[in-house]
This record gives sequence, C-alpha cells and structure tokens, in this order.
Amino acid sequence: MDTMAGMSRTCGCGEVDQQHMDQIITLAGWVQRRRDHGGLIFVDLRDRSGIVQLVMSPQYGEEAFRKAESVRNEYVLAVQGKVRSRSEDTINPKMKTGRVEVVVSELRILNRAKTPPFYVEDGIDVDENVRLKYRYIDLRRPEMQQHLIMRHKIAHAMREFLDDNGFLEIETPMLTKSTPEGARDYLVPSRVNPGKFYALPQSPQLFKQLLMVSGLERYFQIVRCFRDEDLRADRQPEFTQLDMELSFENQDFILDLMEHMMQQVFRSVLHVEIPIPFQRITWDDAMNLYGSDKPDLRFDMHFHDITGLLKDTGFKVFRSVIERGGVVKAITVKGDAAIPRRELDGLVEYAGRYGAKGMAWIGFLEDGGLKCQITKFLGEELVRKIGAFCEAEKGDLVLLIADQPKVVAQALGELRLEMGRRMNLIDENAFCFRWVVDFPMFEYSEDEKRYVAEHHPFTAPKEEDVQYLLSDPARVHANAYDMVLNGIEAGGGSLRIYQEELQEKVFQAIGISQEEARQKFGFLLDAFQYGAPPHAGIALGLDRLVMLMLRCSSIRDVIAFPKTQSAIDPLTQAPSSVAEKQLKELHIKLDLHKESDLFQ
Repeated sequence: MDTMAGMSRTCGCGEVDQQHMDQIITLAGWVQRRRDHGGLIFVDLRDRSGIVQLVMSPQYGEEAFRKAESVRNEYVLAVQGKVRSRSEDTINPKMKTGRVEVVVSELRILNRAKTPPFYVEDGIDVDENVRLKYRYIDLRRPEMQQHLIMRHKIAHAMREFLDDNGFLEIETPMLTKSTPEGARDYLVPSRVNPGKFYALPQSPQLFKQLLMVSGLERYFQIVRCFRDEDLRADRQPEFTQLDMELSFENQDFILDLMEHMMQQVFRSVLHVEIPIPFQRITWDDAMNLYGSDKPDLRFDMHFHDITGLLKDTGFKVFRSVIERGGVVKAITVKGDAAIPRRELDGLVEYAGRYGAKGMAWIGFLEDGGLKCQITKFLGEELVRKIGAFCEAEKGDLVLLIADQPKVVAQALGELRLEMGRRMNLIDENAFCFRWVVDFPMFEYSEDEKRYVAEHHPFTAPKEEDVQYLLSDPARVHANAYDMVLNGIEAGGGSLRIYQEELQEKVFQAIGISQEEARQKFGFLLDAFQYGAPPHAGIALGLDRLVMLMLRCSSIRDVIAFPKTQSAIDPLTQAPSSVAEKQLKELHIKLDLHKESDLFQ
C-alpha cells in the first residue's frame, strides 16, 4: 500500500479552478466514480471541499494509469498532476470544478475499500438504521458534511456574538448530583463510593446559577445534556444546548439580546435577514387562540370560542360538554367549503387521534347554501350566527370541536396545522420567530396529585402573584419566556429565584418538604445566603435550531452520531451488557427475569 510520504496537499478537490491552470498540484481524497474509456481513465476524486475530475493516460504517467485500472469507488488516493481546461463539449456546469480537470502524472493508492452498503451521494433512499450503522460512510455524503459544516458555523457565530457582549464560556460538571424533578436522570455508579451514584446533567441549571452567585455575571456554554425520556424526531437522550445566564438584567434586556444574536447568526451563516423585535404572545393567548404554547404563526388561522353562543342550545352533544366545564371552539378554513365528504370523515378520524370524540363542520357554499350535519339540531339562524362570529364568508369551511379545554386545545390545534398543510398556507421558506411569555408557574399532575413546575422550580414567579403561591398555585404566573421558531420551541428561559425564602416557598408549593429541599438543593439554598444577585438565563436547543435553519426533518440529520428513537446506537451497539467483573467493582447486582433481557 502506498503512503503520502513526500506529498503534501496543495488544495482541496473542490477548490481547483482556473487560477490553478497549468500548475502541478497535489490532491487527496476518495474515489466517487471511475470511468474506463480504454486508453483513458477518468476518476472523480472527492474530499470535504467537493469533487474534481482526474484524467489518467499512459502518455501522462504509465504507472499512474496502471494503478488507476484497479481503482474502485471509495478507494483513498493521493495524486499529483497538471491542471488544464476541459474541452467546451465536456464542461460540467453543475460542478464547481466543472471547467477544469487534473491530468495525473503520479497516483498513490493509500487504502482500498469494500463496496459500501449504499451510494455516497445525496438523496439516497436507504433505511435510517442502515445509515446509522454505517454512519462513517453516511457522513461522507456531501449533504451530511454540509450539515455539520453549517452546525459548526452556527456555533461559531454564537460564540463570537456572546464574546463581543461580555460573556465567558465556562464548563460545568458532567458528573453531578441526582435531583430528579422533570425527566429521568441518567445515573452513573461510583466505584469508590459504593452504593452511591452520580447523575449526568439534564442541564447545567444549578451550576450556572452558582456562577452568578460567584460574581461572574455573564456565562455561556455550548453543553451536552442528558435526559432519559421517550424520543421523537426532534429529541435525543443526549443533546446540545447553548446555555446562558446573566446577572443584574431584566427580561426585556435578555429577549432583546437574544433577538440580536439570532439576527447576527442568520445573517452571517445563511445570509438571511431576520426582522426584530420578535412579536410576543402570552401563554394564555397562545393556548386560547392556537391550542399550543409553541404556535406556528407562519399562517393565520386562530380559534374562535363559540361556547357563549351555544350555552343555551338544546343540542345535547354541545350542552352536556358545556355543563361539564367544557368548551366549543372552531377554526375557519378559507376557501374549503367544497371539501368532499370522505375528506371530512378523514378529518374526524384525524381529530380523534388527539382525543376529540367528534368534529362538526359547516360549509358556507358559494351559492349561499349550507353544508352542515348539525343544522337540524341548531337551526339555520344559529348556524349562520356561528359563521359570522367565526368570520366565515362564502366558500369557507368552519370546523368545530366540543370537549374539555385540554382536549380541544390539542385536537383543534393539530387540526389547524393539518389544514394549514392541506391548503398550502405554510411558507416552508419562512423563519417565523415569536416569544411566548407569562407562562403559568405550575401545572397540576393527575398522576402525582400535586402541582409541578411548568418549567423548573427555580423560575421566579410574577411579583404580584407571590401572594398566591401556597393558597392558589394555579393563579401564579412565571417570569418565563420561550423562543418559538416555526411552531417548534427553539429555547426557553426565565428570571430566576435568588432569595432563599422565596425558593423554599416555591418548593413547598410543589410538595417538596423543607427536609427534601435541603437534601436535594441544600448547596444552592446555602449559596443564596451569601449575597446572590438577581439573575436570569435561557437555553437554546442547538440541535433543534440547526435542524430548523437547514430545514431538515429530524435532528438526527444534524448530529454526527445520534441514537435511534429506541435510544440505541446501531454503529456501536450501545447500550450493551458489561462484564460481571465490572458490575462487581461497582457493587451492582442485576435483577433481570431472564438472561435474554440483557440484550434487549
């Protein structure tokens, strides 16, 4: 096998252009394609920068030509040769290097390759598990390399902005204390402290607050976080976030700072101008108008609450829902009154997936007539009154759902998104930012029969609501804010509690006793006794943000080595069983029902 000894790359394959004309250059990379034309062999050589065409012929280098005869796809080569222009009829305008080629005088085969399990090219139709198993081949594909290059540029742009604004990048521990309040922790047994465990951090929350107590004032970190939770297309067991905390600033300052950062990142990386300030919407309005705390506002189709119009109706279906504390809400789909009945039946089924027991519709036809299965129960006058309330005109369709508020929010919210897609109302090229503010401080958990923190228990309540913390927790709103991009939560943060007394009261509101609070968070409560400043922070999901900026459908396409939705790595086969000796060293005994459980 040849080596690179005595050869040093002149430039990247994709960087060869007419400025190199008639120069002797040295390249190295992978064989994308080989074409044998008898006395002439063409090879497309690929590296991270792109592809260039090589030409081998006995007249230019007999040994190079002989070696080229044995070359196959994905062989690793180093070549030396002269750059020349392609003839007019062989110019390839689709390639960056399509006007030039390299006539090879020396060729070295640095390594051979087996036939790969799929083509190294964009747009492949290959099972994702196969791609992940051979991720090192998948990452050779130009689109995947471009994703990681862009991810690097996005992170670099963030670092530059934060450095210019006085932030310090400070690392926080990966092995820390388990303080479960939210997602499950990943636990790490301690060999030198038998029976005790570290936890991998769900976020650096407590440490970044301690850095504020330490007087460092402005902190950030692009940090790995870990949560043992069910996975989705935009969720991984280990993920990366841009984590920030700063002292002595209010909410308006933080939101403005983040807006300017996003504007600079989009401008420098994508050359897209993001208008600021981002519009703000309260959590209450987001839920009432769109059924979501992360509404996609690339299109306008809001809820209409028609409960008041129907509270005295004799129609049993609506009346019984309202009497049980439910609501009736509707959306108006412009220009869809002529929708076929089979599609309406499909929408009923679609809403049912999200808990709705049914869906009603009113089509206001162009000829002035009605297409409505509930007119006989409500009467035409009330049906038309509903249409007027919902701002429906001739040709429009009104879809109604009656149920408990949470069910209506979920089902009608998903129905709104589905109709937005069907009616082509969503501009896929748009970047629509919003701030959702004034979240409820707590939500009631039916499973635990207690209030739990909506964000986390270190979020500061609205000053005017502190009086209700223990007497009426549902009434308390938080100084919390989420950044939403195209209907996906890109990040979130809050003003923090920085006084021990208030922090203990919030713990009490969510059922954490003083003893438990001291056991889990005593080090933070102690720190508050030594002059903690007012502080606030935010964390942006880097994986998710890169996915949105590059318009990918899954964060797995912007992470070098992701897990599957079963939290498995097909490449390394992690997680895996370990040797009995390792378990003994950690004082761990497995309690599995059968041996095969080890391998599931």
